[in-house]
Amino acid sequence: MTSRDAIENLMARYCRLYDDGDLEGYAELFRHGLVSGMSKPEEVIAWHRKNIFFYDGIPKTRHLISNIEIEIDEAAGLADGRSYIIAYQALEDFPLQPILLGSYIDKFHRIDGQWYFASRSFKWHLSGDNSRHSRPDATLPDGVGSSPGH
Repeated sequence: MTSRDAIENLMARYCRLYDDGDLEGYAELFRHGLVSGMSKPEEVIAWHRKNIFFYDGIPKTRHLISNIEIEIDEAAGLADGRSYIIAYQALEDFPLQPILLGSYIDKFHRIDGQWYFASRSFKWHLSGDNSRHSRPDATLPDGVGSSPGH
């Protein structure tokens, strides 16, 4: 597997774990890095439990990433990445709809041959109806409104 393949898999795993409601697995992706200013898995989990609505343990979302750009420095074991994110949500009484469009700004590093997030931040571009996803006053430690799961 190439470094690019491994990094893209990491980016996809982030979306899957979040959408599956696996907060422990999701937070573990940042054991060697930061997400929206949070560095400890227990901090990431606590923020989500306080600010995000879960329905039978899942957020009822699907995150789709596209427009992936990755620049890799193989010798240094470092990479920078950017991608677009569209999050969709649907509930029994809330029809399927996009709830946000944004960008992820990523840094990656390779440790013992495996790629990890060094940092991930979120930039908000367009907003849909987030009322069934996050509390209206939810603000990330890095100052961006709503969830790092976007």
